[in-house]
Amino acid sequence: MKNVLLIASACLLGLLSTTGASLPYPILPPLFAGGSGNALTNFLGLPPKLLFGIALMINPLGLLIGSAMLGPVSDRFGRRRLLLITAIGAAVGHGLTAMALVAQSYPLFLLARFVTGLLEGNGSIMRAMLAERLTGGLRNHALSWLNGAFNLGWLVGPLLAGLTVGAGITLPFYIAAGALLLGAGLAALALEREPVSGGHAAQAGSWRAVARERHALTLLRHGSLRTLFTVHFAYACGVAAFYEFFPLWLVDVGRYDTRQIAFVNMGMCALMTFAALFAGRASPLEPRRRASGQAALAATAILAVGFGSLWVGLVGIVLFGLPHAYYNATLQGWSADQFAAHGQGAVMGLLSTTFCLANIVMALAGGVLTLVDTRLVLIVGGLLAAWAALALRQWSGRTIGFSVEAK
Repeated sequence: MKNVLLIASACLLGLLSTTGASLPYPILPPLFAGGSGNALTNFLGLPPKLLFGIALMINPLGLLIGSAMLGPVSDRFGRRRLLLITAIGAAVGHGLTAMALVAQSYPLFLLARFVTGLLEGNGSIMRAMLAERLTGGLRNHALSWLNGAFNLGWLVGPLLAGLTVGAGITLPFYIAAGALLLGAGLAALALEREPVSGGHAAQAGSWRAVARERHALTLLRHGSLRTLFTVHFAYACGVAAFYEFFPLWLVDVGRYDTRQIAFVNMGMCALMTFAALFAGRASPLEPRRRASGQAALAATAILAVGFGSLWVGLVGIVLFGLPHAYYNATLQGWSADQFAAHGQGAVMGLLSTTFCLANIVMALAGGVLTLVDTRLVLIVGGLLAAWAALALRQWSGRTIGFSVEAK
């Protein structure tokens, strides 16, 4: 029963976190590309598409910092307390986002999205909690189910936006904030308290020390983890280019509005969520070789959007969810098994940080490339994912040096 509550609590918070993070994706493209001409989309007279790219970047920037710090900090101070604090704080961030939209304040919008992203970096805590307390096949399944919850959030968020934005552009954010507060309350009842030693002042200092000295990127001192970072970063750049810019591609190519973008995203995330239910199953194939094939299929789907017509691109968008769900389950399960000696919070934080860094890089690069053609972003992303597939296949022939990797 404890395992059921643990998995259910992590999946619920994961679902609600990504629901809030994904809300703006169908809202922002029509807002910035539709020629609305308000103070939000014409800040300092900059091109709206450039402002759109910056707006996409700022949330992953917060996620990058949060993912790098929160996982390792939770290794020292426990998962439950940090999960509750960050969930409540993210709900406040959604409220600030709504206020920024009402005030048409671009700086406040960026601040709100940054704070929300910083606190939604708690995904590394959820993964670490499952990887630490579960073992064997149950752990792999639980990590896959958590991925499914994250994926489902990418379905629920845009769908919520599409169904409620007609009643007001701020309503989706208020709903997301209320749901996250409710989820935090339920998790507080379900998760067991963890003892934390030391006084308040000592803890405050230790928190800062752990965040500064043991953040996830310190793992890059180890050769195999550097390889993991490099390969996963290339794949994550491809995924980030796809996630962040296929809605803009739909606006440019198909003149889609917020509701139509939401329904396309719903098809992709529905398939991704369904696949995640089964992606944790054992396989005789070496995990890195298996992830290589999955990355190659994801790259093919991204390139189909970049090179294809509207209908070919729509098929690519939806089918992308299948290999991506399997890739996540494969790589995370393998990483949890291979690098557990470094602390599951730090290892899962590294994977989350890598994805956040990729989102920042592609948001910046994509914001520039879209000034030429939105398809260029998708083509570059597809090529990066294809390179990752080749690199994983080559790496699968080499063993991991456990004596080198141990603390």
